[in-house]
Amino acid sequence: MSDYPTREIELKWQRFWEEKGVFKTNPNPKKKYYVLEMFLYPSGDMHMGHARNYCIGDCVARLKMMQGYDVLHPFGWDAFGLPAENAAIEHNIPPWVWTFDSIELCKKNLKLLGIGYDWDREVTTCLPEYYRWNQWLFLKFYERGLVYRKEAYVNWCPRCQTVLANEQVIEGRCYRSSCAAPVEKKKLTQWFFKITDYAQELLDGIEELTGWPESVRVMQRNWIGRSEGVEVDFQMDDGTRLPVWTTRPDTLYGVTFLALAPDAPLAETVARGTPQEHAVAEFCHQVLIQPEIERTAVGREKQGIFTGRFARNPLSGEMVPIWVADFVLAGYGTGMVMGVPGHDQRDFEFARKYNIPIKVVIVPEGKTLVPEEMAGAYTEPGVMVNSGPFDGTPSEKGIQLVIEELERRNIGRRKVQYRLKDWLISRQRYWGTPIPMIHCPQCGIVPVPYEQLPVLLPPDVKDYKPKGKSVLAGVESFINTTCPKCGGPAQRDPDTMDTFVDSSWYHLRYTDPHNEQLPFTRENADKWLPIDEYIGGIEHACGHLIFFRFFTRVLHDLGMVSVKEPCRVLHTQGMVSLDGKTMSSSRRHGVWVGPFVEEHGADCARLGVLFAAPPEKPLEWSNELVTGVKRFIARVWRLFEDAGYQLPPDKFEVEKFSAEEKRLYIRLNQTHKKVITDADSFQFNTAISALMEFLNELYLFPDRKSPVFRFALVRFVKLLAPFAPHLSEELWHRFYPGKGSIFCEPMPEWDERFVHFDTIEIPVQVNGKLRGKVVVSRTSGEEEVKKAALENSAVLPYIEGKEIIRVVLIPGRVVNIVVR
Repeated sequence: MSDYPTREIELKWQRFWEEKGVFKTNPNPKKKYYVLEMFLYPSGDMHMGHARNYCIGDCVARLKMMQGYDVLHPFGWDAFGLPAENAAIEHNIPPWVWTFDSIELCKKNLKLLGIGYDWDREVTTCLPEYYRWNQWLFLKFYERGLVYRKEAYVNWCPRCQTVLANEQVIEGRCYRSSCAAPVEKKKLTQWFFKITDYAQELLDGIEELTGWPESVRVMQRNWIGRSEGVEVDFQMDDGTRLPVWTTRPDTLYGVTFLALAPDAPLAETVARGTPQEHAVAEFCHQVLIQPEIERTAVGREKQGIFTGRFARNPLSGEMVPIWVADFVLAGYGTGMVMGVPGHDQRDFEFARKYNIPIKVVIVPEGKTLVPEEMAGAYTEPGVMVNSGPFDGTPSEKGIQLVIEELERRNIGRRKVQYRLKDWLISRQRYWGTPIPMIHCPQCGIVPVPYEQLPVLLPPDVKDYKPKGKSVLAGVESFINTTCPKCGGPAQRDPDTMDTFVDSSWYHLRYTDPHNEQLPFTRENADKWLPIDEYIGGIEHACGHLIFFRFFTRVLHDLGMVSVKEPCRVLHTQGMVSLDGKTMSSSRRHGVWVGPFVEEHGADCARLGVLFAAPPEKPLEWSNELVTGVKRFIARVWRLFEDAGYQLPPDKFEVEKFSAEEKRLYIRLNQTHKKVITDADSFQFNTAISALMEFLNELYLFPDRKSPVFRFALVRFVKLLAPFAPHLSEELWHRFYPGKGSIFCEPMPEWDERFVHFDTIEIPVQVNGKLRGKVVVSRTSGEEEVKKAALENSAVLPYIEGKEIIRVVLIPGRVVNIVVR
């Protein structure tokens, strides 16, 4: 018997699938199933970390095809972005050269793996036929009041020389693993999507995401960060109103200073005309060049400076100093917080450092607190004191009473705040979607007319190197244009869009990829939405996975889709490591798909990533894994070659089975049920393990001419097919020469009548230690099982002559005899 001809068979069936259009999408699904893996950024070669994601999705898609679904399983390329542009700078080539070379390599690897995509629906975000619709959607958002431009302090990566959204700052550093530079604050005029208009909707919608991992739901709740409080009006001596948001209005009488964020707009002017003006400006500058994560870190000594200005407390009437403090964030509340050192530990430490008074306004019931004697802030509930008319009020009740008083006097109002901030989409790099706006000295900012889309990226760029401003600003052929409103000379906006815009609606373009009139039609989108299973990394929980929910809701409100949530079930896969380090294309660390498949085969790669660990867990790649999977494939091949490909009879009578045949038939149905149940539950590793165990049963079965054995062989091929498609297709066609693909065949049901043996084996413990096993009828009652355990010959030596305290039966699992 010859060895399994791996590559010969795999190439044969890959050609067959392509020629027969096996994975072409039915444009009019009767029973739809939309399987989608997050598309790939083509930054170089593909490693097994990439392959894991796509093999998981392909396994799901193939199984659903066999279960009778019309499957949409598309793929595309998240092709804009910094890595290609940086490669262009490094190698002195245009970024599209690097991008399309990478796409060609990655597509080759995906085809080597035999991933069953409908390539007719491929999308590539850097092509004008895609990014024109980014611009079209931008204009639709603009018309709806969801786009605006303002000057603000933004996150600036000094290494990438571009702005980052809040979601792209990870622990104070650039989100790109190949960069990870500390992020600074820089004041720029930028474009924003008004995602905060949808903050409450996005928060409420999390309750609908029952098919998402709870960890992702929690992360999104925390990122959106809804807090209920009150906005209180302090007032400067010149009459300027200073709104300050707080969740603790019961401590208002304890305010002894106000703390202002160094990047809040007021910080630039608050000290103007005072002796502190220069010192405050210098302090703000020094703070803002520090990473935000460092200046707000717990345990770090806080820094501040007095502005020389005061504001009046609206309840107590006291004048309190205004400070600028490094721990205050402009994005929190109004960018100014109340300093209540008696009841906030951070404020307490700040006050002690700068000799700011500490005032106690809440005490434990029946006790007093002396500020000079306090070792720290009192932060628990208690009774309000030194609080005017609220003295003696329980502090928790006082929160509502103070809010009512503020509202009655029109000096405060209830207000909900969100941690989520508007999405900053401007980028100062070349390789992205040009923002379709024109700056006219006469008309101001004017949208590019729809009929002039797309605004194309200029190919005649001589220098892609970032210089702290938009690359396109230096390309005269691009930047200089005509105002569509007055016809006078004008300039295009020089920024490009955040590439997360591309990935916020690509799932919709797949439903209608060749439409030249619209990004997609509602009719086509509604055929497939929501995505039934979406597969990708948990690192996208507070970025892409929020943005594409936001886009879907806006598009629903625009009447373009029926659904409000884009995805029914989300699966997050774990990282793949080699020698303890996560595989990475940029670091050239990994097991590369192309060479691996050429040496070991696609089915080996697929089974390896599916079998090694549950999909949501990290996976450590090893030679032992490869050896084990190759051994399994070889054993399957040997068994079938040795047994031959004689078909079982169309019908057989279970009642005429021998004892061995009946046992094999029961084990087949047990395996069938477990494989399908586990695969439908995304537990591919245990499904494959069950197939491996059943393969052993087949090897041990003595009669290879038995109709039950022949039936089990054919059924085994179908169960193996989603996991090892090339091997299974070959075996299937050896049984059924000339037939269509196994993936166009229905997956049969298991025989529920025969998923249990007539008898079961139950372990018997004595005082918690295993002492024997009993075999009893599956229908045996409790007393019958206990009697068998007590009479078991292996158990008797451990209980004879001892007092039996009790006998505990966990039905079908264990008997425990307690003696003394």
